Amino acid sequence: MPAAVRAFLTDELRFAIASTLDPDGASHQAVVWYRLDGETVVVNSANGRRWPANLRRDPRISLAVVDGYAWVAVRGTVEIVDDQAIAQADIAEMARRYHADEPATAERLIHDQFERQHRVTFRIRAERFAVHLDE
Repeated sequence: MPAAVRAFLTDELRFAIASTLDPDGASHQAVVWYRLDGETVVVNSANGRRWPANLRRDPRISLAVVDGYAWVAVRGTVEIVDDQAIAQADIAEMARRYHADEPATAERLIHDQFERQHRVTFRIRAERFAVHLDE
């Protein structure tokens, strides 16, 4: 992962748009939280949603992170992690990151919502980056 991409993905809190393929080949987008684990982009969801079902059928994903006119797109395939200890730890870490200014909200989401759900983590194996950053 290029250093400029890593910096863009981690220097500020941003949301990502995950694009997957429906069974008929149409694209489906969802706004998601993400985190980096080394060189890997990690996303997480409750089972039963459309985009995770799409990834179980077809592991191809495109992820776009946008900030004004600056953006990074990651295209690749996912490794599916159904282990609940890992998936729950991933969503808890993301909740604490995305609600860092409201830790009580993060903990409430973790305990009242996420821990009651069957979660799944997707580890994106990046095959290509597209980048437009102001330098």
